[in-house]
Amino acid sequence: MIVKTIQQVAEMMGAPYELSHKDIVIQGVSIDSRKIEKGNLFVPLKGDHTDGHRYVETAFQNGAAASLWQKDVPNPPEHFPIIMVDDTLEALQRLAKAYRDELSIKVVGVTGSNGKTTTKDIISNLLSSRYRVQKTEGNYNNHIGLPLTLLSLKQDTEAAILEMGMSSKGEIDFLTRMARPDIAVITNIGEAHLLDLGSREAIAEAKFEIINGLDKNGVLVYHGDEPLLERLVQNTPHLTVKTFGESAKNDLYPTKIRQTNEGSQFSINTEPEREFFLSVLGKHNVFNALAAILVARELGISYDEIEDGLKKIELTKMRLELVEGSKGEKIINDAYNASPTSVRAAIDLVSELQGYERKILVLGDMLELGPKEKQYHEEIGKEINPHAIDYVFTIGELGQYIAKGAKTVLPEHRVFAFMEKEKLVEKLKSLLTGNELILVKASRGMKLEEVVLLLQA
Repeated sequence: MIVKTIQQVAEMMGAPYELSHKDIVIQGVSIDSRKIEKGNLFVPLKGDHTDGHRYVETAFQNGAAASLWQKDVPNPPEHFPIIMVDDTLEALQRLAKAYRDELSIKVVGVTGSNGKTTTKDIISNLLSSRYRVQKTEGNYNNHIGLPLTLLSLKQDTEAAILEMGMSSKGEIDFLTRMARPDIAVITNIGEAHLLDLGSREAIAEAKFEIINGLDKNGVLVYHGDEPLLERLVQNTPHLTVKTFGESAKNDLYPTKIRQTNEGSQFSINTEPEREFFLSVLGKHNVFNALAAILVARELGISYDEIEDGLKKIELTKMRLELVEGSKGEKIINDAYNASPTSVRAAIDLVSELQGYERKILVLGDMLELGPKEKQYHEEIGKEINPHAIDYVFTIGELGQYIAKGAKTVLPEHRVFAFMEKEKLVEKLKSLLTGNELILVKASRGMKLEEVVLLLQA
């Protein structure tokens, strides 16, 4: 983490500091007064519903060594080490960029509509065989989270894997210029953010902004089967690229994929005699692994190390997490997020897995899909294979359209639509014998992990 004197911090942010506290050393940065660690610099942010300046004195009581204070906020405390700045968020971002510029470190930036976090986790695991690695934790992937991640990097960290999220044009550009990646990864282009950006073409352009901060000798790793990305690459001269995907035109593609209840077995074109085992469910995660393999190879990781690393992947929670319900049923908790692309992939996974008496989908609203959101939900329902899926349960206003579509391919007595989680779980439990496989998936705002907890109770 950043360890600097208050004077050095002020200089890195471009904020003059003349007070007697200038030699006090800060260690790390926090924006939450409740989570202050001793020696932290507290950064009070102004939000729509709260103002961190109200908690500055609490932050000092909890161990903060210093705090920023925005000049337009009245009554700064007089007896604590305070650095006055024009805007606390901008000061945090300037500090993070200055700190990143000091570090001698390999940076991998990861963006995409789906699979960012999984790809980040796999890359981190593969690189850990040879490097001291840190990665974005949780959802710290935006204009606040990325600066905090950069400022948490230890001086001896050798590789940082940084996830970059967005909701509108220009956000990835801002993040990548701060992070300055040596390798940039675009996992895919899906439908997430159609509400804000309007088209998949606009989404692709927004994700492609990641190259704007790429080192001049850097490499872009991207899904080569996506024509929207291919077109952007062709229009960008002097860009070094590596591609992954399903087709043989890519630098890296699978020659065999087999799903099991424990993970995925696959072979690749560059090592045809070797079989890799990825301890993560889902064919789509094999492609996330291919992106990670290309990154690892660029940074000198051997195939032996890659093979070993893939077996030990631990993903962020609620991403195809296999857990057990109270009757012994197996539940795939994929409640972290959802888009049409990721929902289709998860349903395909459930359809492929063997050894279960019945297979059940619990699907909720997919958010931020724009004016065609009802159509996207209904299409999901219509595409369900009635020979592979036994029951469909939906929850939410938009979930009802999944149910509507599902009733065109499944008998109505196998499709249930709910607005309340408790009633959904009550009905679902009445059908369970213990040898079922249940997929639980929706956008983050639906909080369907609560359904998983109710099924386990």
